Amino acid sequence: MMKKMMFYILSALICGIFSSAAAAEYTAIDGDSLTQGERRIRLDGIDAPEFIQVCYDINGKEYPCGLKSLQYLESLMQNSIVTCDCLPEPDIYGREMCECFADGVSLNRAMVFAGYAQTYRSDKYTDAEKSAKSEKRGIWQGKFMRPALFRALERVRQNAEK
Repeated sequence: MMKKMMFYILSALICGIFSSAAAAEYTAIDGDSLTQGERRIRLDGIDAPEFIQVCYDINGKEYPCGLKSLQYLESLMQNSIVTCDCLPEPDIYGREMCECFADGVSLNRAMVFAGYAQTYRSDKYTDAEKSAKSEKRGIWQGKFMRPALFRALERVRQNAEK
């Protein structure tokens, strides 16, 4: 009896150690990128403002839309089980291209629907983007620079500083 109990306790401890090591949590690093341990994940089909990017609200007042996008993604993931369905090939930066879910809800679609990201090289979320635009949610409330253009201009600026 004692041997059986020790076996069960030892088994539970070992399984707990291995399952917690294998199930590293997902962390949002900006509005369209996650990490899971060493894994780098890009939310496929969307583009969110860069972390340092600013936008303008309906009154023309500047606000940190990149930070807001990150915070919204974090709120979607909070206290949720996150899973990702990834494409077989990574992007040019070696990131996995995925649709990720928080308790079964698509993070990609939710980010676009809330106006914290826009569709990117895909028409999968155009209905969500149309809704965000018409309701003036998130970045659609005022003026913003497309994140891809912002990144391109940042690269030019950084090269000019060298």
